Amino acid sequence: MPTIHPTAIIEGDVKLDSDVVVGPWCQLSGTLGPITIEAGTVLRARVQLEGPLTIGKNNMIYANSCIGCAPQDLGTPADFRGSGIIIGSNNVFREGVTISRPKLDPPGRIGDNNYWMANSHAGHDCTIGNHTIFANGTLLAGHVDVADRVITGGSAGVHQFVRLGRGCFISGLAGASFDVCPFFLVTNTNYARGLNIVGMRRSGISSAAIDSARWAYSTLCRSRLLPRHALERLRTRAGDPMIDEYIAFVEGSKRGIVNTHGRKTSGE
Repeated sequence: MPTIHPTAIIEGDVKLDSDVVVGPWCQLSGTLGPITIEAGTVLRARVQLEGPLTIGKNNMIYANSCIGCAPQDLGTPADFRGSGIIIGSNNVFREGVTISRPKLDPPGRIGDNNYWMANSHAGHDCTIGNHTIFANGTLLAGHVDVADRVITGGSAGVHQFVRLGRGCFISGLAGASFDVCPFFLVTNTNYARGLNIVGMRRSGISSAAIDSARWAYSTLCRSRLLPRHALERLRTRAGDPMIDEYIAFVEGSKRGIVNTHGRKTSGE
């Protein structure tokens, strides 16, 4: 049976699985949509959850976190239902994390094994992969798409509708208003200094694949080719899984990509 502190407030359609712990002064509101929390998840204290919301197994949510509240949008009322958020398993949300529920379909999604440090934020309609780390004060605007194993430093900022490719790294106090290619290392706003080689090795990527990523980075950022010509050069090595990942990412970019020039580079 779940453990619920007597000071907690639970209202509406809320389903708690076995071993769920709801700490003191938590508020779970299932009046706008159902809340489902699976086994082993702990709400430590003063956590506010609003449905529609599904939380998987063995998540840890620390004090003053707010997940599923209305989008921070002047035109969106507090009772706007939205499509809700689906959260996977084994995530940690430290103190003061805020994640807004979507305005559009499909539901917002957060995968597994992510670590959100204190006061980090994701706006409405964000999609988060697996094994990501967001350092203190990271700010993700609305509609941001984050792939697996992305890491941000403290107070990093990401503009709305930006995509963060697999394994990229954004340094503290840096940011992106353009898409960040897989494994790019962003050290200043819209400036890619190199590749996240340490992260690639830690995630088990082979030396051959790292060499391919180096070539892709050099082609996109150091060749001084026009964007469409750089993309053509990448296509000469199509069939290499790492190069194919870069080709697909650049072709799918609507905002353009971060490079070494601090300006927009797109595949158009």
